[in-house]
Formats: sequence, C-alpha cells, structure tokens
Amino acid sequence: QVQLVESGGGLVQAGGSLRLSCKASGRTVSTYSMGWFRQAPGREREFVAAITWYRGNPDYAESVKGRFTISKDNAKNTVWLQMNRLQPEDTAIYYCSLGSSWTVAVPTRDDQYDYWGQGTQVTVSS
Repeated sequence: QVQLVESGGGLVQAGGSLRLSCKASGRTVSTYSMGWFRQAPGREREFVAAITWYRGNPDYAESVKGRFTISKDNAKNTVWLQMNRLQPEDTAIYYCSLGSSWTVAVPTRDDQYDYWGQGTQVTVSS
C-alpha cells in the first residue's frame, strides 16, 4: 500500500502564501508523476499542478499559472506546492496524487493517478 500524506494547509489572507507538502511512503511503486488537485465545496475536483518524477516537467492549470510552483525531491519522495498571491477562489481541499503509468504529456486528469492523499484544507479569506 502506498500512503500519501499532505501537510501545510491552513488559513491565510488574500495575497498571502502557503506551501503544501506531500510525502509518499509504503510499498515501492513505479512513480511517473505526482500531482495536486483541489476540490471546493459544491464543485468537482480539478487539476492544479503536476510534475513528472524523473524529468521534472511541470504543468499547471491556467488559473494558477504564475502564482503556484510545483517542485519535488526524489530522494525524499516528496513533492511541494508553493502557492503565492492566494485568492479566495483558491479555497479548497487540496489533494496529492501519484501516477504510476507513463503518459505522453504530463497527466492532468484525476483518472491518470493511482494513489491519493487524504487532503489538506486551504482557506483564503478576503
């Protein structure tokens, strides 16, 4: 079993920053990519950012480009999401995910990921 544990969520004022962490542990699996998704109340889960594990190619949702940065440390099995200039519309539960299958491009659909964390709440006040 693979476990993904997120941390770093919290309450922040608009314009502020947060850094989310996600550490993978447990059964060794082939990791192709790790990603972040979010789900706001009453809305479907949506892609935020992802990064391929070996080449480090990132991809971002248009809504977060220029504000969020995804990074990783293979040796620590950890991925981070640095979120700057946060806005109230960024409020959501943020989920870390791990994909073990190769894809042509950076995977951005949730069905391309095999393992998920429990989520961490991010709340941005106006």
